[in-house]
Amino acid sequence: MSSAELDVRLSDRVAAARPSATGAVSELARRLSAEGRSIISLSEGELDFDTPAHVREAAVQAIAGGQTRYTDVGGTPALKAAVAAKFARDNHLEYAPAEIIAATGAKQILFNALLATLNPGDEAIVVAPYWVSYTEMTRIAGGTPVIVTPDAANDFKLTPALLEQHLTPNTRWLILNAPCNPSGALYTREEFAALAAVIRKHPRVLVMSDDIYEKLVYEGEFVSFAEAAPDMRARTLTINGVSKSHAMTGWRLGYAGGPAWLIKAMNLLQSQSTSNPSSVSQAAAVAALNGPQDFLDGWRDRLRARRDMALGILQAAAPVLSVRRPPAAFYFFADCRQAIGMRTPAGATIATDADLARYLIEEAGVAVVPGSAFGLEPYLRLTFCIADDRLKLACERIVAACAKLTR
Repeated sequence: MSSAELDVRLSDRVAAARPSATGAVSELARRLSAEGRSIISLSEGELDFDTPAHVREAAVQAIAGGQTRYTDVGGTPALKAAVAAKFARDNHLEYAPAEIIAATGAKQILFNALLATLNPGDEAIVVAPYWVSYTEMTRIAGGTPVIVTPDAANDFKLTPALLEQHLTPNTRWLILNAPCNPSGALYTREEFAALAAVIRKHPRVLVMSDDIYEKLVYEGEFVSFAEAAPDMRARTLTINGVSKSHAMTGWRLGYAGGPAWLIKAMNLLQSQSTSNPSSVSQAAAVAALNGPQDFLDGWRDRLRARRDMALGILQAAAPVLSVRRPPAAFYFFADCRQAIGMRTPAGATIATDADLARYLIEEAGVAVVPGSAFGLEPYLRLTFCIADDRLKLACERIVAACAKLTR
């Protein structure tokens, strides 16, 4: 059979989705590196710290003890108990086992929740700048993402008035990510309570509280949405995981607490897709959640120092880049509007933030992600979760490359 006779059309849901921009940048960085270029990637959200030793040891012991078989789809009783204890201890949220699910990363939980609840015509409010997958997951699930862009002067935080403007009878989800990837925005208890006052008037609206960066707060206080508005617990899905808190991105283990009817539906979807998350990763996550947490203070101190060091260097890139000090997460979301219209040493014009990102990787050997990938341009996202010396060199290269741009 020739290729001309094959029907290679994809489903409408896949055709509507776009590839991850962060993944595309990382792929370009790896390709240039393979060609012999000195490339420093500030594009991936992954700590360079090792998974804590007690967590790794728990995984080894799980393998030695034969914990290598199927488990309950939504997680082992031991893991659900550890998740429940974590929510109670850290967030003052009480969940029964039927209200908890574990999955292959927090990303799968987000996807399962949207698949379980969205029908054509349903809308999910997404606050820009946003993590790249929220909008694409919504589209794949058959829903419509509604992008809301708060004022940068308010740290891109959603206000009650702005939320009210975008709520419709079709709204099914409000997706909140705080601390935010990429802006680092952190909401106060009072700010969440004010948003809850608006949502109460719209009983069809569910809240997806993505708390994955909870443990990476440098100034201010973390509060989860349902903690700030306890009466909203019945329609809030609180999502977290061990990827960012315990440097366990490769272990692929996320978890969530939410209303039993929703967890049951997500469990059904998971049973027909991936089934249970890795049994070994679950054992490691139990150790991560139940074990000592004091190492996090040291991690935060190191990340805070990296942030401040990098910020001190990048200030020399002004006015091409304007970089704010994020209070949480491990990203800079740099305003690069002053670069638009400037010319590179080769004579090319910087017309978009994607052009500037490409210039930086080609001229400076530094990979960053354009803000357009996060629903807001012209900005660049730069991580500061890599080794100090590499981060310092990357920032110095960026400053040098920006100095070469002309009007």
